[in-house]
Amino acid sequence: MEDTQAPQVPANVPLMTIERFAELSGLEQGVVYGHIRNGHLPAMKVGKYRMINIALLQRQCLQQEDWA
Repeated sequence: MEDTQAPQVPANVPLMTIERFAELSGLEQGVVYGHIRNGHLPAMKVGKYRMINIALLQRQCLQQEDWA
């Protein structure tokens, strides 16, 4: 018998779909698109999809706050 397992997703996902980001943040998708358009959320196009760059967003947040 073959042991098949679902692929493991890393805990730190560097990119996220706009739909998933909206779901997790509690914002409407239109608001998320507006933040991308205004340059408040870093995003990049991957194929035909626009993705939120979570890694860059986290870095920007850490740089803006006084974490020392």
